Amino acid sequence: MPRLYILFIAITGFISIFSCSEDEVTKTSEDSYLVFGRFYGECLGEQCVEIFKLEHERLFEDTNDIYPGNDNFYTGNFVELGNDKYQLVKDLRDHFPKKLLEEIQVVYGCPDCADQGGLYIEYKSDTIHKYWILDQSKTNVPEYLHAFMDLVNGKIEIINE
Repeated sequence: MPRLYILFIAITGFISIFSCSEDEVTKTSEDSYLVFGRFYGECLGEQCVEIFKLEHERLFEDTNDIYPGNDNFYTGNFVELGNDKYQLVKDLRDHFPKKLLEEIQVVYGCPDCADQGGLYIEYKSDTIHKYWILDQSKTNVPEYLHAFMDLVNGKIEIINE
């Protein structure tokens, strides 16, 4: 019996030494966000580029409205929207397809080549930071992304109501 007790104490000590502190968990979550939006080139008005950032239980909208490029992360000027807008989209992170993180490809299809628009998705968590440009034509995008694409487009619609 004493051996079991010593083993239990040793395992407990090992776990406590190598586990994260509460501050580390908080810091990780503070560095996490999801940027999502859509863009159309042959378009007039403010709704042509709609980019949002979901972070720290808050929602932000980009005021730059710059057409995303295929070669770098989107650089926005994000201003906070109200809590009512955040409540409408807060579950979007829960639906992010984790399989997308395994992908090497950044651009799917030919976004906005035929005036169909495109989606911009950026994911940041811990040491992972990636982005993707998706064609709005689902025939050019893997099937596992279709539901998420619909959800992103739907969330943008309800934010803009």
